[in-house]
Amino acid sequence: MTTATSITRKSKSNLALAFILLPKEKRYAMTVLYAFCRQIDDIADAINIEVPQKRHLLAQWREDLSKVYVNSSPSLEINQELAPIILKFQLPKTLFEELFKGVEMDLEKNRFANMEELEQYCYRVASVPGLLSIEIFGYSNPKTRQYAVCLGKALQLTNVLRDVASDAKRNRIYLPLSQLHAFGVTEEEILQGIFSDRYLQLARSIAARARDFYQLASQCLPPEDRHAMIAAELMGKIYWELLKKLEQIQFNVFHNPKPKLSKTKKLSLILMALAHKYLHTPRLKYGLS
Repeated sequence: MTTATSITRKSKSNLALAFILLPKEKRYAMTVLYAFCRQIDDIADAINIEVPQKRHLLAQWREDLSKVYVNSSPSLEINQELAPIILKFQLPKTLFEELFKGVEMDLEKNRFANMEELEQYCYRVASVPGLLSIEIFGYSNPKTRQYAVCLGKALQLTNVLRDVASDAKRNRIYLPLSQLHAFGVTEEEILQGIFSDRYLQLARSIAARARDFYQLASQCLPPEDRHAMIAAELMGKIYWELLKKLEQIQFNVFHNPKPKLSKTKKLSLILMALAHKYLHTPRLKYGLS
Protein backbone atom coordinates (compact mmCIF):
# COMPACT_ATOMS: atom_id res chain seq x y z
CA MET A 1 0.00 0.00 0.00
CA THR A 2 1.38 3.40 -0.97
CA THR A 3 1.59 6.28 1.50
CA ALA A 4 -1.12 8.17 -0.38
CA THR A 5 -3.45 5.17 -0.31
CA SER A 6 -2.90 4.75 3.42
CA ILE A 7 -3.63 8.44 4.14
CA THR A 8 -6.79 8.42 2.04
CA ARG A 9 -8.15 5.23 3.57
CA LYS A 10 -7.52 6.43 7.12
CA SER A 11 -9.37 9.67 6.41
CA LYS A 12 -12.67 7.83 5.78
CA SER A 13 -13.66 10.87 3.75
CA ASN A 14 -17.04 11.21 2.05
CA LEU A 15 -15.17 12.68 -0.92
CA ALA A 16 -12.77 9.75 -1.22
CA LEU A 17 -15.72 7.36 -1.12
CA ALA A 18 -16.68 8.52 -4.60
CA PHE A 19 -13.35 7.37 -6.07
CA ILE A 20 -14.74 3.82 -6.18
CA LEU A 21 -16.60 4.81 -9.35
CA LEU A 22 -13.42 5.62 -11.25
CA PRO A 23 -11.25 3.39 -13.44
CA LYS A 24 -8.16 2.07 -11.65
CA GLU A 25 -5.67 4.63 -13.02
CA LYS A 26 -7.90 7.63 -12.30
CA ARG A 27 -8.88 6.20 -8.90
CA TYR A 28 -5.21 6.05 -7.92
CA ALA A 29 -4.58 9.56 -9.28
CA MET A 30 -7.45 10.95 -7.22
CA THR A 31 -6.25 9.05 -4.16
CA VAL A 32 -2.84 10.72 -4.42
CA LEU A 33 -4.33 14.17 -5.07
CA TYR A 34 -6.61 13.75 -2.05
CA ALA A 35 -3.68 12.64 0.13
CA PHE A 36 -1.70 15.72 -0.94
CA CYS A 37 -4.60 18.03 -0.05
CA ARG A 38 -5.07 16.18 3.25
CA GLN A 39 -1.40 16.56 4.19
CA ILE A 40 -1.15 20.29 3.66
CA ASP A 41 -4.54 20.84 5.32
CA ASP A 42 -3.38 18.85 8.34
CA ILE A 43 -0.38 21.16 8.68
CA ALA A 44 -2.66 24.19 8.84
CA ASP A 45 -4.96 22.49 11.36
CA ALA A 46 -2.26 21.08 13.64
CA ILE A 47 -2.75 22.33 17.21
CA ASN A 48 0.76 21.41 18.37
CA ILE A 49 2.63 23.47 15.76
CA GLU A 50 3.10 27.24 16.02
CA VAL A 51 2.05 29.41 13.09
CA PRO A 52 5.61 30.37 11.98
CA GLN A 53 6.51 26.68 11.79
CA LYS A 54 3.34 25.95 9.84
CA ARG A 55 4.30 28.67 7.35
CA HIS A 56 7.75 27.13 7.03
CA LEU A 57 6.36 23.64 6.45
CA LEU A 58 3.88 24.82 3.84
CA ALA A 59 6.64 26.76 2.08
CA GLN A 60 8.67 23.55 1.97
CA TRP A 61 5.76 21.67 0.43
CA ARG A 62 5.19 24.43 -2.13
CA GLU A 63 8.86 24.63 -3.09
CA ASP A 64 9.15 20.84 -3.28
CA LEU A 65 6.07 20.55 -5.52
CA SER A 66 7.33 23.31 -7.81
CA LYS A 67 10.25 21.06 -8.77
CA VAL A 68 7.84 18.99 -10.86
CA TYR A 69 7.26 21.98 -13.12
CA VAL A 70 10.98 22.47 -13.83
CA ASN A 71 11.71 18.84 -14.66
CA SER A 72 13.22 18.11 -11.26
CA SER A 73 12.34 15.45 -8.71
CA PRO A 74 10.55 16.38 -5.47
CA SER A 75 11.82 15.08 -2.15
CA LEU A 76 8.61 14.60 -0.17
CA GLU A 77 7.02 11.19 -0.60
CA ILE A 78 3.50 12.36 -1.47
CA ASN A 79 4.90 14.84 -3.98
CA GLN A 80 6.91 12.03 -5.53
CA GLU A 81 3.69 10.08 -6.00
CA LEU A 82 1.93 13.17 -7.32
CA ALA A 83 4.64 14.15 -9.83
CA PRO A 84 3.78 11.65 -12.61
CA ILE A 85 0.08 12.42 -12.13
CA ILE A 86 0.72 16.15 -12.58
CA LEU A 87 2.60 15.41 -15.79
CA LYS A 88 0.15 12.86 -17.19
CA PHE A 89 -2.98 14.93 -16.57
CA GLN A 90 -1.25 18.30 -17.03
CA LEU A 91 -2.44 19.70 -13.72
CA PRO A 92 -1.82 23.48 -13.77
CA LYS A 93 0.68 24.92 -11.32
CA THR A 94 -1.54 27.99 -10.90
CA LEU A 95 -4.24 25.84 -9.30
CA PHE A 96 -1.82 24.42 -6.75
CA GLU A 97 -0.71 27.97 -5.97
CA GLU A 98 -4.35 28.91 -5.29
CA LEU A 99 -4.75 25.84 -3.10
CA PHE A 100 -1.76 26.83 -0.97
CA LYS A 101 -3.21 30.34 -0.64
CA GLY A 102 -6.43 28.80 0.64
CA VAL A 103 -4.68 26.63 3.21
CA GLU A 104 -2.60 29.61 4.34
CA MET A 105 -5.79 31.60 4.94
CA ASP A 106 -6.35 29.32 7.92
CA LEU A 107 -3.06 30.58 9.36
CA GLU A 108 -3.99 34.23 8.87
CA LYS A 109 -7.72 34.32 9.56
CA ASN A 110 -10.07 32.81 12.09
CA ARG A 111 -12.92 35.15 11.14
CA PHE A 112 -14.44 36.13 7.77
CA ALA A 113 -15.89 39.60 7.36
CA ASN A 114 -18.51 38.79 4.75
CA MET A 115 -19.75 36.22 2.23
CA GLU A 116 -17.30 37.43 -0.38
CA GLU A 117 -14.35 36.53 1.85
CA LEU A 118 -15.88 33.18 2.75
CA GLU A 119 -16.60 32.32 -0.88
CA GLN A 120 -13.03 33.19 -1.84
CA TYR A 121 -11.89 30.73 0.84
CA CYS A 122 -14.37 28.12 -0.43
CA TYR A 123 -13.06 28.60 -3.96
CA ARG A 124 -9.46 28.07 -2.92
CA VAL A 125 -9.90 25.07 -0.63
CA ALA A 126 -12.77 23.28 -2.41
CA SER A 127 -13.37 24.58 -5.94
CA VAL A 128 -9.66 24.45 -6.80
CA PRO A 129 -9.36 20.75 -5.82
CA GLY A 130 -12.49 20.28 -7.94
CA LEU A 131 -10.81 21.98 -10.90
CA LEU A 132 -7.77 19.72 -10.44
CA SER A 133 -10.04 16.69 -10.17
CA ILE A 134 -11.90 17.29 -13.42
CA GLU A 135 -8.57 17.30 -15.25
CA ILE A 136 -8.14 13.75 -13.98
CA PHE A 137 -11.75 12.76 -14.67
CA GLY A 138 -11.51 14.15 -18.20
CA TYR A 139 -14.00 16.52 -19.83
CA SER A 140 -14.73 17.96 -23.26
CA ASN A 141 -16.77 21.10 -22.56
CA PRO A 142 -15.01 24.08 -20.88
CA LYS A 143 -18.28 24.86 -19.06
CA THR A 144 -17.50 21.88 -16.84
CA ARG A 145 -14.97 24.09 -15.06
CA GLN A 146 -17.80 26.31 -13.82
CA TYR A 147 -19.57 23.16 -12.63
CA ALA A 148 -16.49 22.29 -10.56
CA VAL A 149 -16.36 25.81 -9.09
CA CYS A 150 -20.02 25.80 -8.08
CA LEU A 151 -19.99 22.27 -6.70
CA GLY A 152 -16.85 22.99 -4.67
CA LYS A 153 -18.45 26.03 -3.04
CA ALA A 154 -21.62 24.04 -2.29
CA LEU A 155 -19.64 21.26 -0.61
CA GLN A 156 -17.52 23.66 1.45
CA LEU A 157 -20.48 25.70 2.65
CA THR A 158 -22.06 22.43 3.79
CA ASN A 159 -18.84 21.66 5.66
CA VAL A 160 -18.93 25.11 7.27
CA LEU A 161 -22.43 24.50 8.65
CA ARG A 162 -21.59 20.98 9.79
CA ASP A 163 -18.36 22.00 11.55
CA VAL A 164 -19.45 25.18 13.37
CA ALA A 165 -19.15 23.58 16.82
CA SER A 166 -15.80 21.84 16.23
CA ASP A 167 -14.35 24.94 14.56
CA ALA A 168 -15.44 27.08 17.53
CA LYS A 169 -13.37 24.88 19.84
CA ARG A 170 -10.34 26.10 17.88
CA ASN A 171 -11.54 29.72 18.03
CA ARG A 172 -12.51 29.62 14.37
CA ILE A 173 -15.74 31.06 13.05
CA TYR A 174 -16.25 30.60 9.32
CA LEU A 175 -19.78 32.01 9.34
CA PRO A 176 -19.35 35.56 8.00
CA LEU A 177 -19.41 38.27 10.66
CA SER A 178 -21.72 40.35 8.47
CA GLN A 179 -24.27 37.53 8.65
CA LEU A 180 -23.84 37.18 12.41
CA HIS A 181 -24.54 40.89 12.81
CA ALA A 182 -27.51 40.75 10.44
CA PHE A 183 -29.19 38.07 12.54
CA GLY A 184 -28.11 39.38 15.94
CA VAL A 185 -25.79 36.47 16.76
CA THR A 186 -22.62 37.28 18.68
CA GLU A 187 -19.22 35.63 18.28
CA GLU A 188 -19.37 34.66 21.94
CA GLU A 189 -22.60 32.73 21.38
CA ILE A 190 -20.91 30.70 18.66
CA LEU A 191 -17.83 30.05 20.80
CA GLN A 192 -19.99 29.00 23.76
CA GLY A 193 -22.21 26.79 21.60
CA ILE A 194 -25.44 28.67 22.27
CA PHE A 195 -28.26 27.68 19.95
CA SER A 196 -31.09 30.14 19.37
CA ASP A 197 -33.74 31.00 16.82
CA ARG A 198 -31.44 33.80 15.68
CA TYR A 199 -28.70 31.23 15.00
CA LEU A 200 -31.20 29.05 13.13
CA GLN A 201 -32.06 31.94 10.81
CA LEU A 202 -28.37 32.67 10.32
CA ALA A 203 -27.64 29.05 9.42
CA ARG A 204 -30.59 28.95 7.05
CA SER A 205 -29.17 31.95 5.20
CA ILE A 206 -25.87 30.12 4.65
CA ALA A 207 -27.73 26.96 3.67
CA ALA A 208 -29.68 28.95 1.10
CA ARG A 209 -26.42 30.08 -0.45
CA ALA A 210 -25.18 26.48 -0.48
CA ARG A 211 -28.44 25.42 -2.16
CA ASP A 212 -27.88 28.05 -4.84
CA PHE A 213 -24.49 26.56 -5.64
CA TYR A 214 -25.85 22.98 -5.68
CA GLN A 215 -28.52 24.10 -8.15
CA LEU A 216 -26.01 25.99 -10.30
CA ALA A 217 -23.69 22.99 -10.38
CA SER A 218 -26.52 20.67 -11.37
CA GLN A 219 -27.70 23.06 -14.08
CA CYS A 220 -24.35 23.95 -15.63
CA LEU A 221 -22.87 20.45 -16.01
CA PRO A 222 -22.86 19.88 -19.78
CA PRO A 223 -24.71 16.68 -20.81
CA GLU A 224 -21.71 15.39 -22.73
CA ASP A 225 -19.56 15.41 -19.57
CA ARG A 226 -22.05 13.88 -17.13
CA HIS A 227 -20.66 10.38 -17.55
CA ALA A 228 -17.09 11.55 -16.87
CA MET A 229 -18.20 13.51 -13.79
CA ILE A 230 -20.00 10.57 -12.14
CA ALA A 231 -17.62 10.58 -9.12
CA ALA A 232 -18.15 14.32 -8.65
CA GLU A 233 -21.90 13.82 -8.97
CA LEU A 234 -21.78 11.23 -6.20
CA MET A 235 -19.85 13.72 -4.03
CA GLY A 236 -22.55 16.30 -4.72
CA LYS A 237 -25.33 13.89 -3.80
CA ILE A 238 -23.62 12.77 -0.57
CA TYR A 239 -23.10 16.33 0.63
CA TRP A 240 -26.61 17.32 -0.45
CA GLU A 241 -27.92 14.56 1.81
CA LEU A 242 -25.72 15.90 4.62
CA LEU A 243 -27.18 19.37 4.13
CA LYS A 244 -30.67 17.91 4.41
CA LYS A 245 -29.67 16.16 7.64
CA LEU A 246 -28.46 19.48 9.00
CA GLU A 247 -31.82 21.00 8.11
CA GLN A 248 -33.59 18.18 9.96
CA ILE A 249 -31.78 19.05 13.20
CA GLN A 250 -32.31 22.77 12.51
CA PHE A 251 -28.55 23.20 12.12
CA ASN A 252 -28.10 22.67 15.86
CA VAL A 253 -24.64 21.13 15.76
CA PHE A 254 -24.00 22.36 19.29
CA HIS A 255 -26.33 19.85 20.93
CA ASN A 256 -26.43 17.07 18.35
CA PRO A 257 -23.77 14.71 16.98
CA LYS A 258 -22.21 15.71 13.67
CA PRO A 259 -24.61 14.59 10.95
CA LYS A 260 -23.35 11.73 8.81
CA LEU A 261 -24.78 9.25 6.38
CA SER A 262 -25.22 5.63 7.38
CA LYS A 263 -23.27 2.91 5.56
CA THR A 264 -26.55 1.71 4.09
CA LYS A 265 -27.35 5.17 2.72
CA LYS A 266 -23.86 5.55 1.26
CA LEU A 267 -24.11 2.13 -0.38
CA SER A 268 -27.48 2.98 -1.88
CA LEU A 269 -26.07 6.20 -3.36
CA ILE A 270 -23.10 4.32 -4.82
CA LEU A 271 -25.46 1.78 -6.40
CA MET A 272 -27.58 4.60 -7.81
CA ALA A 273 -24.46 6.17 -9.31
CA LEU A 274 -23.35 2.85 -10.80
CA ALA A 275 -26.81 2.32 -12.27
CA HIS A 276 -26.63 5.75 -13.88
CA LYS A 277 -23.15 5.05 -15.22
CA TYR A 278 -23.79 1.61 -16.69
CA LEU A 279 -27.57 1.36 -17.13
CA HIS A 280 -28.20 5.00 -18.05
CA THR A 281 -30.80 5.45 -15.32
CA PRO A 282 -31.67 9.06 -14.30
CA ARG A 283 -28.72 11.05 -12.94
CA LEU A 284 -28.24 11.67 -9.25
CA LYS A 285 -30.22 14.73 -8.27
CA TYR A 286 -29.32 17.42 -5.79
CA GLY A 287 -30.16 21.07 -5.30
CA LEU A 288 -33.89 20.48 -5.24
CA SER A 289 -36.12 20.25 -2.15
